[in-house]
Amino acid sequence: MHFFRHLLPLTLLLALSLPAHAAIPGAGDMAPDVLGKTLDGKAVKVSDHAGKVVVVSFWATWCAYCLKELPILEGVQKLGGAANVQVIAVNTEDRDMFRHVSRELKKMTLKLAYDPDKAGAQAYGVKGIPHLVIIGRDGKIVEVYRGYSEASLDGIVASINLAIATPAPAN
Repeated sequence: MHFFRHLLPLTLLLALSLPAHAAIPGAGDMAPDVLGKTLDGKAVKVSDHAGKVVVVSFWATWCAYCLKELPILEGVQKLGGAANVQVIAVNTEDRDMFRHVSRELKKMTLKLAYDPDKAGAQAYGVKGIPHLVIIGRDGKIVEVYRGYSEASLDGIVASINLAIATPAPAN
């Protein structure tokens, strides 16, 4: 019994000294602000688009579905309107690949970013590609889609439409 009395403070000390692992955010959680950077090094943040629905796609050029998805997301951006929706496509590859891809996709109206230090991917719990996050006007995550395919498209569109239909919070 004497042993256990000293074990509890030791256990608490060990727990406090271990690095904390942030929980992976999901539906209903506030969206992490960090996403990535532009080619010129400017931070791309969710808070820059407060009051809008933000659709974030973490993608890579080697992901065939991701390449099919970008024009669809471009359509979402156009149909939703710049006042209501901001699509941000976060490339998970290195700066050289992102530079090349940016030139190829320069006609798109969606915002292109890359995640050089993987801070955005880590904040959103990205473990695989594709990874799509829909963020409501209130800054809370509406839905997260991981490792999806074309079969998920109807659900994704429904989630985006629901987020667009939900009014912005009153200040």
